[in-house]
Amino acid sequence: MKKLLVRAPINEENLIKLEKLFDEVIYMPWTDTGERFYEEEMIDCLLRERPDALITELDVINETVLKEYSDLVFIGDCRASPENIDVKACEKYDIPILCTPARNANAVAEMWISTLIAFERNLVDAVNWTKEKQWQIGTTPYHLWKGNEIYKSKIGFVGFGAVARNIAKLLKGFDVEIAFYDPFVNQLEEYKKVELEEIFLESDYITIHLPVNDATKQMINQDLLTLMKKDSIFINSSRSAVVDNRVLYELVENKKIRGAILDVLDTEPPTAEDDPVIACSNVLLTPHIYGASYQVVDHQSEIMTQNILSFLDREHLIEPAIGKLP
Repeated sequence: MKKLLVRAPINEENLIKLEKLFDEVIYMPWTDTGERFYEEEMIDCLLRERPDALITELDVINETVLKEYSDLVFIGDCRASPENIDVKACEKYDIPILCTPARNANAVAEMWISTLIAFERNLVDAVNWTKEKQWQIGTTPYHLWKGNEIYKSKIGFVGFGAVARNIAKLLKGFDVEIAFYDPFVNQLEEYKKVELEEIFLESDYITIHLPVNDATKQMINQDLLTLMKKDSIFINSSRSAVVDNRVLYELVENKKIRGAILDVLDTEPPTAEDDPVIACSNVLLTPHIYGASYQVVDHQSEIMTQNILSFLDREHLIEPAIGKLP
């Protein structure tokens, strides 16, 4: 194949491998400028470079773009699923999509563990308290910031794909009881498969690991959320759209549950509607950074290169997980 345009960060080792597969590789990752290409910029870039194949990560690829330039043998998307790509438009123009499932599974898993411990051990407040020089003679931080262990707790996973399973592996040392709901995963020897309602009724921690599609939008609704125990914690590090956050916010603000740990919001950055829950002392909110590790580039580089090799050999094609739970 002649020309590959790379708009996603790829490490040097795998860039060299790609350069052996193509006559020419144009490497211009979005990280050079910090900006994705929207329709007009993407069209201009494709018409200027005229690649045979494209690797992207954030750029918009839709019907408008492909109508102007559809001469792509494949599109590689360095995402778990192609949320920046119009899949139906690609099908119309017969352009396969190669994705990088599980590229940030380890990054998310480590962050999940760290934020849960930070929440339960009052880490953020304790650090701020110390920096603000409130630790003075006569204070008793040992008692003031005493928190909870996650040891022996019940953790329920909604969706049990790569991220969830990585978290479950890291939790082995905490001697917790793990249950999961996922209609696309069979019963596993190590973990208990249960019905969705049981996750919300029985778990100390409910953690969401779902993609967004027609079947999952607001799947975590009032009927499920109101089943939660008063001392339970709700964790969402996947997608905000799968949760009825209006109900969740009411539960948190009124302390109907013990708290929430959130890495995703309906609107990012947050709007005025999010201010009340952000201000809640029982909410730990991070700015959609669970998957943001430097090593993710290494993971996606390896996965993408292997997928392209397999595609060129016609051995295997990683299809986007559209319409499925993880």
